[in-house]
Amino acid sequence: MIELIKRPENEADVNIMSPLTWAYIGDSVYELYVRMYLVNSTQMKPHKLHIESIKYVKAKSQAETLKNIENKLTEKELEIVKRGRNAENHHLPKNATIQDYMYSTGFEALIGYLYLTGQDKRLREILKLCI
Repeated sequence: MIELIKRPENEADVNIMSPLTWAYIGDSVYELYVRMYLVNSTQMKPHKLHIESIKYVKAKSQAETLKNIENKLTEKELEIVKRGRNAENHHLPKNATIQDYMYSTGFEALIGYLYLTGQDKRLREILKLCI
C-alpha cells in the first residue's frame, strides 16, 4: 500500500479511535482498491469504471462480501467487525437496509483498522478475497 500520509505510530493509538473512524478510512481504502482493480483489469472508460465500481462499494455488496469472508477472519478481526457493525451511527442509509448498512460499516471498519495499523499483508489477503 502507498502511504501518502503518516499512519498512527502504534496500534494503541488506533484502538482509541472510534470504529466509525476506522470505517471512514476503510471506505476510501476499499474504494481505491476496487478502482485500481478495475483500471488494471479492464479497458473501460471513466464513466463505465464508476458504474462498475459502485457494484462493489455499495452497502449491500459490502455486507454480502463480509458474509462471504467471515469464516476466513481471525477472532480479532471478527471483533473489529463487530465493533464497527455495532457503532452508534445516526446516519440513515438511502439505498440500503439498516442491517446491510451496519454490516458494510463493520466491513469498512476492518479494512480501515488493518490499514491504520499497518497490517498491509493481511489487508491485501482480505482485499483479494473480496473481488
